[in-house]
Amino acid sequence: MTLQEIYELGIKMGIKADPRGEENVKHLLFRLKKEYKELPEKKKKFFDLESLVNPYSDSRILVGDPKLKITKVLAGIDADASELLLVDRLNSPSKGAGLGIDLLISHHPGGHALAGLHEVMDVQVDMFAKAGVAKNVAYALLEERKGVVQRRFNPLNHNRAVDVAKLLKVPLLAFHTIWDNLGNMFMEDYLSKKKLDTAGEVLEYIREIPEFTEATKGKSGPFLASGHDKSPTGKIIVGFTGGTNVSKDLYLELSKAGVGTLIEMHASEDVLIELRKLHINVIDCGHMAADSIGANIFLDEIEKRGVKVIPCSGLIRVKRNGR
Repeated sequence: MTLQEIYELGIKMGIKADPRGEENVKHLLFRLKKEYKELPEKKKKFFDLESLVNPYSDSRILVGDPKLKITKVLAGIDADASELLLVDRLNSPSKGAGLGIDLLISHHPGGHALAGLHEVMDVQVDMFAKAGVAKNVAYALLEERKGVVQRRFNPLNHNRAVDVAKLLKVPLLAFHTIWDNLGNMFMEDYLSKKKLDTAGEVLEYIREIPEFTEATKGKSGPFLASGHDKSPTGKIIVGFTGGTNVSKDLYLELSKAGVGTLIEMHASEDVLIELRKLHINVIDCGHMAADSIGANIFLDEIEKRGVKVIPCSGLIRVKRNGR
């Protein structure tokens, strides 16, 4: 596969797994193209043209020739200078093993993909609407939260890893929301297969997923962060995608909509305090293990196409393709 083919496969899989629905995402892209055409020329030069084909601003080719042939990748949850130097070292016959790694794939983004993280939070409007929150309310509260996230990430050194990748000539690709969409879809499908009455039953069922089994052995697996084992589940929703966590006000709206159990990748302490007040059960699945699910679904697909995968940086590699 070429770097571009791997990138395009990610976009295709991400759209297919998008909580908004494939057709809705395609319609959004259509509307965006129309808006771009109507922009004055002086504004078009600032427009992110890649967004016309890829609705996930946090999932991009950061460094590398799209035509580059890829036969072996190093894939992990995070990639900074350490992982980039690792690729350089492993590719060195004199210092490493001469492994011939062609590409580093990171789940968490850097560069402009990190700077644009807030832009993917619109995914959550439909997720909350599906849970029973009025769509206009979800939209308004997420717009406020997007501003907070943008201001939080804006001062960061976004290009630190990208600059290292350029200097070392290591191709770098980030798949954030794309992999999160895949993990979110997997979890929703998994939870739909069994009737679960209590938060404790949900927790035990989730721990049976191989990524979470391994993480639990390593003391970083799923746990009940809010609620009790015998707490009734109420409506169960999964929050594995959408860039980052939402505001406390939106969780209040979930409570009004009858949501009793949240399945999250992680939850901050201030949010948990509010959720406990609302008597909402929260299962914190463990960040690295949760991120690994969507990663593994995608990595299985490129392995089917002949690309060898070497896991690193927190990725719990589980193969579901029978190979």
